Amino acid sequence: MFGSPESDAGSGEDEEASVAASQSFEVVVVGAGLGGLCAALSLRQRGLRVTVVEAAAQLGEIGAGIQTAPNASRILIGLGLRAELERVRTEPQDQVRRRWADGSIIGQLPLGQRVIDQYGAPYWHYHRADLHGVLLEACLDPTGPGPVVEIATSAQVVDLDRADPARPAVLTADGRRFAGDLVIGADGIRSAVRDLAGFDDTLEFSGEMAYRALIPGDLVAADPATRFLVDRFHSTIWYGPDKHLVHYMIRGGQYLNVVAIVPCTEEIARDWSGPATAAQLAAEYEDWDSRVPAVLAKAKDEDVSVWAMYRRRRDPVWVDGRVALLGDACHAMLPYQAQGASQAMEDAAVLAEELGWVTRDGIEAALVRYVDRRAKHAGMVQDASLQNMSFYHLPDGPEQRERDEKLRRFDGESDVSYDWLWNGSPLTDPDTESINYQFAR
Repeated sequence: MFGSPESDAGSGEDEEASVAASQSFEVVVVGAGLGGLCAALSLRQRGLRVTVVEAAAQLGEIGAGIQTAPNASRILIGLGLRAELERVRTEPQDQVRRRWADGSIIGQLPLGQRVIDQYGAPYWHYHRADLHGVLLEACLDPTGPGPVVEIATSAQVVDLDRADPARPAVLTADGRRFAGDLVIGADGIRSAVRDLAGFDDTLEFSGEMAYRALIPGDLVAADPATRFLVDRFHSTIWYGPDKHLVHYMIRGGQYLNVVAIVPCTEEIARDWSGPATAAQLAAEYEDWDSRVPAVLAKAKDEDVSVWAMYRRRRDPVWVDGRVALLGDACHAMLPYQAQGASQAMEDAAVLAEELGWVTRDGIEAALVRYVDRRAKHAGMVQDASLQNMSFYHLPDGPEQRERDEKLRRFDGESDVSYDWLWNGSPLTDPDTESINYQFAR
């Protein structure tokens, strides 16, 4: 457990032990979401000792889907998780873009093998809990490379102790103390680490809210009006005035995952989230193509929720001494590029690479390099996601028709292209970049 005294440097065997301890220093990661666990596993595989501190009593993710484009899949596969991911992933064969009023197809882009051939890694969908479980199992696997990750649950962080700048510590509501050579705040858009460290408040409200729902695939398949959604797995986006809808299959067709973004109510803006019903969700789209409310009404009320859409302004300040931020804690973005978790995974990989190259006395410089390599890139994705909010929701008219022409070309949206977003690797380690991602055709 962290908080143990460091060995004194000496000569001979003592000096050798000190050097080894310096290489395998200790990291406290606050937050056991996808970004936090990806960071913990990446750091573990660099030989660092990691404790993850999580406020929830039980580890897991909300019952919803997640997309990993090639840039995120490349990170996960590079961690040695390919076989485990293939067991839980669903692979969409196309991305389909539809008009709100009649469901007519604006454009259809092949995914599947084409993405692998072009970008060297797959475009996959998951149930978030399944992807989280793969990362958690790898963190705790005693046969994996590096020290097994320690995880503390029911550990709500309420204070940050930096009396010793070289050994920052987080304190929890139940009196526990977790100290390390650095602290990573991977604790989401309302990050306690961010607030306690005194970073600027960059939180902004979008004016929108997102319904999230899981719809049983057998109900979708049984209805002739919606059967087309399971005959061939698609990633589908419907575009309409002031709102849009995304859906795709997860768990091999067991569920249709739905994200439906609409103008936010005052109540949800105040409370951040709340329960919802399938009838409420369907009513938001009652004037759309009849297949839309038909499929939304099939959701079970216990599988429907609604969330206010907040984001963080672009800000390159992610580090203060030996405290650093990762993922939504530093660059929370709107979901219009489906890149929030993917960018956190890129953060995790780059952070681990920088820390893996240094000993204790190089931590501060490594954190600066981490921010230098990641802040501009993530910031560009933040900006593009914000631009897409209005881009997606144009009223019918000349601008909408111009947008649809751009969507037909599938060269990206707003200011970033898929080639820029999905190509290459954020890492400089040649062994990682030389992994040959070959998939059976």
